[in-house]
Amino acid sequence: MKKMLIGSQWVHSKDGRSLEVVNPSDGQVFDTISRGTSEDVDSAVAAARAALSGTWGDLNATERGRIMTAISLSVLSHEEELAQLEARDTGKPLTTARNDIKVLARYFEFYAGGADKLHGETIPFLNGYQVSMVREPLGVTAHIIPWNYPAQMLGRTLAPALAMGNATVLKPAEDTSLSALRFAELALQAGLPTGALNIVTGLGEEVGAALAAHPGIDLISFTGSNEVGTLVQQAAAKNAVKCVLELGGKSPQIVFEDVDIERAVPIIVRAIVQNAGQTCTAGSRLLVQKSIYDQFVQRVAEEFAKVRAGTPEMDLDCGPLMNPAQLKRVHSYIQQAQGIAVIAQGQIAEDVPSTGYFVQPVFFGPVPRDSALANEEVFGPVLAALAFEDEADAIALANATEYGLLAAVWTENAGRLQRVAKAVKAGQVFLNCYGAGGGVELPFGGTKRSGHGREKGLLALEEVSCTKTLVHYHG
Repeated sequence: MKKMLIGSQWVHSKDGRSLEVVNPSDGQVFDTISRGTSEDVDSAVAAARAALSGTWGDLNATERGRIMTAISLSVLSHEEELAQLEARDTGKPLTTARNDIKVLARYFEFYAGGADKLHGETIPFLNGYQVSMVREPLGVTAHIIPWNYPAQMLGRTLAPALAMGNATVLKPAEDTSLSALRFAELALQAGLPTGALNIVTGLGEEVGAALAAHPGIDLISFTGSNEVGTLVQQAAAKNAVKCVLELGGKSPQIVFEDVDIERAVPIIVRAIVQNAGQTCTAGSRLLVQKSIYDQFVQRVAEEFAKVRAGTPEMDLDCGPLMNPAQLKRVHSYIQQAQGIAVIAQGQIAEDVPSTGYFVQPVFFGPVPRDSALANEEVFGPVLAALAFEDEADAIALANATEYGLLAAVWTENAGRLQRVAKAVKAGQVFLNCYGAGGGVELPFGGTKRSGHGREKGLLALEEVSCTKTLVHYHG
């Protein structure tokens, strides 16, 4: 059974309970992890608090950056080991898993360089006063991450927090904790001081809830569903704790009649089937101008029909869904869509285990504007096509859901690109492209019910820090 990291110790949960680790490709148990308790969370927070007044808190920004560089290099030197572990734990294709590990390393590389680059300010004030503003770490930050990109997500949330000098407590998803635990071993070997990183594995309703409500936490970073995000905010509010939340999306691909079809089509298909559609940023709504709807949808259908799902070692377009609950969820949306035409379907490879959590990718359209497929996050390889009349209708349709995470605009009209990008409610808008790999440098986050706060880029350092204004009267 895999142990948890609290301070410098690898320990079992206080009550000795465990959780099974299941391979989504075949549904078989292949490991176990500790099922942490609220007492384990208390211990982890105490260890993090002690680190702030110990070796970790004594380091200057440059020294923190050097340790993070060493961590990045260690991840790269163990890239294949970590990728194999990630692929088995999540079911994703090996090529995707390898990219995820590269992105994890890039997060630590990027924030290593930024650790000593977030400067303060001098503020003009009254004669006889010297006023400055400095930026400081918040203290102990909690990070509750999802199962869809475990390696990427731990880099995305931990790297800026550590670069800023916070001590951290990580709660990985119970389905996918293995890469986080192996990463922690590498981080300690690279010189990360005791208590700077603590990992408590277990269930969201136990470990996650205890972290969200803990009075010793100074910030909570959470990525997941709206329902759980609301509970996290409510718990944190009792302690006046800041939250950075990323809560999903229903991202539109807005295609106008002057689109470069051959460029757009393969990108649009990849944007929905990548990671089996289990991506908050999946381009799940295809909005096409009515004048080219039939032509464009037919071209997408031809590309979509080539999609193949398989096991990690098959290294196809996507893998299985994460677990039985996720499989049931996606199947329920597909069943609700009865009566809506299926335009195209991908295929599941013949030799996959019958016990794996595979679903056939499917492309529906035209989808009614008031349907679940047009408005709700499926979180699977399900693409919904809708037609729009003109620019105003496209904007209204793009903004018609409760989400606002990503959007893409496809047109050769430069003025239209800027008008639509400005009007669409989303944290990121891609113009004649979609997605950015890891996109480590690019500020990321949502509007509306997609959450608030920003991750990635230098803005993430501001989210995990606070300002202090120093007012000096010198006469």
